[in-house]
Amino acid sequence: MNAVAIIPSRLGSTRLPEKALLRETGKYLFQHVWERVRSASRIGRVIVATDDRRILDAAKSIGAEAVMTSPKHESGTDRVAEVARGLEGGVATNDIVVNVQGDEPEIDPADLDLLVERLGAEQECAIATLATPFLRDDELASASAVKVVVDAGGRALYFSRSVIPNGARAGTTPPQAFKHRGVYAFRRTKLLELAALKPVALEQIERLEQLRWLHHGERVRVAITPRDGISIDTPADYRRFVEGAVR
Repeated sequence: MNAVAIIPSRLGSTRLPEKALLRETGKYLFQHVWERVRSASRIGRVIVATDDRRILDAAKSIGAEAVMTSPKHESGTDRVAEVARGLEGGVATNDIVVNVQGDEPEIDPADLDLLVERLGAEQECAIATLATPFLRDDELASASAVKVVVDAGGRALYFSRSVIPNGARAGTTPPQAFKHRGVYAFRRTKLLELAALKPVALEQIERLEQLRWLHHGERVRVAITPRDGISIDTPADYRRFVEGAVR
């Protein structure tokens, strides 16, 4: 089953200005993501979605398919939905849309394939995402690391910035707590429906848009992977990535 992947990449970033175009490794930050996504065997098409002409031009300079989107979107999901709305002619082959953030340069293609496989096999769900066991208690305690609790069928019960379940420890066997990784696969028609939903109270309290979907009764399939992913949010994050990339 092939899918289309859309990489939302915007220039505005409070903690790391213009991070999408950082290029200390010799490649743009979003380019690292694009190359990894293209290596996934179950993704047949990769599109960079941006609201800035400089990213558009940079994408085209490396041979990437790229489109301009509205600058008014409040989330990457909204930006992805705008692009997906224009895929009318490719519904048969692009019925699954994968949202990969442009600041995930170490995303593993195998995890993207796993995500597409899980959603393709899960007829009761129209959304799938990734999670990995927590290995460190300090990361588990951090509000920056989103936690997810799943049911016996591997579907999300709740997402939170607080420690859930209460009292869980990292590094246990079997795992007691899972870290949510913000990579999603959607059935295209469902993605367009989700983009029309208004924010809800739980989402605003936790600052997690996926709670809007759970609030409206959507089921989210969670694919568990042993591999973690590092998003680039701060100058320190980028420095660590650069040091690892140039070794």
